[in-house]
Amino acid sequence: MNDGATLLTQEVTVTYSGHKALHPTSLDFAPGTVSALIGPSGCGKSTFLRSINLMNREIPGCVIGGRVIWHGENVNVADADVYRLRTQIGMVFQQPNPFRKSIYENIAFALRRHGITNRSELDEQVERSLRAAAIWDEVKDKLKESAYALSGGQQQRLCIARTLALGPEVVLMDEPCSALDPIATFAIEDTIHDMASKGICVVIVTHNMEQAARVSDNTAYFLLGRWSNTGPPKRPG
Repeated sequence: MNDGATLLTQEVTVTYSGHKALHPTSLDFAPGTVSALIGPSGCGKSTFLRSINLMNREIPGCVIGGRVIWHGENVNVADADVYRLRTQIGMVFQQPNPFRKSIYENIAFALRRHGITNRSELDEQVERSLRAAAIWDEVKDKLKESAYALSGGQQQRLCIARTLALGPEVVLMDEPCSALDPIATFAIEDTIHDMASKGICVVIVTHNMEQAARVSDNTAYFLLGRWSNTGPPKRPG
């Protein structure tokens, strides 16, 4: 799909208790690009997305076949360090899932787990992450308030900020705008463009063809558990 890729999938399959949900799929993704995975419900696009950082392994009876090459190394192995992998390849889910903590602690909690305990450094990193997710100006005066006091779109941008706080090279997004209104959707799309401009590779699952055309450099089409086609998005005009 992209030249200079650091993330490649080779003949990746996903099987749930003997049922093949994803047939062999080989796609590659480059830094600073946005790739959209599109297709009807149940076609395998989210299944494929969640195989990239091995998240499907959390499902009992699920087997991921093939190779996921990350910086030249196959990480789809039994002894993969999935915790480390998921800090480098982050995930934003369909429904916002902020922690039951303050806005500040939603970001700081993840940073502390990675050894950052100095308050001034935490403050700096929290602000940087919230700015990167285009939500700093909306929350800077209420960082001690619960994340659940935010709107759905703000919660989703907070979750993006939490993901960005760990400095990922890739961000996977599983229909991040499906529950949002148009204004919040456009805010998320602006954030996606900004992430790509900073060299982050973004892979987004979406049902919305117009969204795929707006945000992506490349589009992969899925149907009935099979990757069927890849190419640039069709833009209006």
